[in-house]
Formats: sequence, C-alpha cells, structure tokens
Amino acid sequence: MTVNNQALPPKTCTIERLVTMPEDVQKVLAGEKTATRRNGRYADVGEVMTLEGKQFVVENVYAQTLGELTDEHAQQEGFENVEAYKQSILSIHPGMPWLPHMRVWVHEFRAV
Repeated sequence: MTVNNQALPPKTCTIERLVTMPEDVQKVLAGEKTATRRNGRYADVGEVMTLEGKQFVVENVYAQTLGELTDEHAQQEGFENVEAYKQSILSIHPGMPWLPHMRVWVHEFRAV
C-alpha cells in the first residue's frame, strides 16, 4: 500500500456517497472491489464506510489521471481490465469524454 501524506483538498462529498450503485456494493461485499474512483474527494484516510451493516476503512486517497490507469487498477474496481472499466464508466455517464489527462480521486479501502 502506498501512503500519500500530501495535504489533501477539502472533501467535495460525503463517504456515504462513495459506493452507491447496487452492483458496486455487491462487489465490495464480495471482496471484488477494493477501490473506487470519483471526480471529487469523498473520504479521508481512516474514515469508515458502512455497506449493508459491514464496515470498510479507507486506507488511501490520492489523485490519478485516467491515462495512468492500469489493468491492476481496473481489477481493484472489480473489472477485468481498463477497457472493461472504461466501458462501464461511459455507460453510467453518457456523453462523458474519457480523457487521459482527466484527474480522478482514488479511494482504496478494506474490510474492517
């Protein structure tokens, strides 16, 4: 695990909104999803997310560009590879451009 000690900007949303899609919730509960990427910062390191009564602690929060995504990152998200992850995101956000320089916030978590 990489620990990022740089000062983080204020959160733009709350941890309750970090993982909300039923399919993603099930992936987290099954241990198939250990990270989520958002266009804003939804959690601080050490914050706890509760999904269906189970708790998950945020272990790392850092910025990343879409161009930096690897298949390993996509697997953290519960997808086989970057292309599968990209197609899922674009289906959720119709009309959204997939730009390599676009920055997202990565939130990595684990079961408590």
